[in-house]
Amino acid sequence: MPETPDKPSIGWIGLGDQGGPIARAIAEAGYPLHVWSRSGRVGALGEEPAVAYTAHPSPAELGPVSDIVGLCLSEDKDNTAVLVDGRLLDALRPGTVLINLGTGLPAAAVELARTAATRDVQVIDAPVSGGHAGAVAKQLTTIVGGDRAVVDSLRPLFETYSTRVAYMGGAGAGQVGKLINNAMLMANQKNISDLLGLATAEHVDIAALVDVLRSGTGSSRALQSLGSAITTGNAEHLSRLQVIDMEIFRQAFGGHGPDVEAVTERAFAGARDLPSLAALVTR
Repeated sequence: MPETPDKPSIGWIGLGDQGGPIARAIAEAGYPLHVWSRSGRVGALGEEPAVAYTAHPSPAELGPVSDIVGLCLSEDKDNTAVLVDGRLLDALRPGTVLINLGTGLPAAAVELARTAATRDVQVIDAPVSGGHAGAVAKQLTTIVGGDRAVVDSLRPLFETYSTRVAYMGGAGAGQVGKLINNAMLMANQKNISDLLGLATAEHVDIAALVDVLRSGTGSSRALQSLGSAITTGNAEHLSRLQVIDMEIFRQAFGGHGPDVEAVTERAFAGARDLPSLAALVTR
């Protein structure tokens, strides 16, 4: 689709499993797209059918030509590397909107919003749920925190890759929502692992049981994803990412008492069990 002149110019940093398909969806919707890749690879954008984009040699050169900049990076420290070391924040024009799609600490999101506000740059935390498959299908859920009016202005952009945009509250609230979502997914994985372990001990046909559970009241997104979005081929990789997410969760909520610690430990166990669970369900 050709660029639409009245659409804002989008800067994009982060072309990985989720960031690449999201950037592609934005370009396909007609937004002028400017990208910088730390690796220099933009393969997610160069596959057929090709989409229009402009690659830049540094974040500092991407910043001035962008009305909105999206960061889809793994951790808060990656954002800092790009914004400070890469001088992106210095390069942004007043009035620019910065969207953080990565999962991170709510406190870090609040601090980033405060720092950027001194330069008249608005920051929205907008982590996504749905994984690589959801990004490719343009069916992510975007969990948003920040100024409500700014979020409302961004909805057409979010809707290029999301089927649901959920506003959680002020700065950092999007990260709270995403971390709670992650912990629930991983705790559910542990529930599935434990209960299928009982069924295995009783010599039940696991494939038949999983089929019943998927269509019954015991179903969950964690169960539905096993064998489809989560396979024996990617479970080890996803497990490592989930452990990182739970480390962020513990740092964010670790002071909330023993009940939260119990939930955290269960979710950690679910993340670590994922490879063996995927193998059990798909054997």
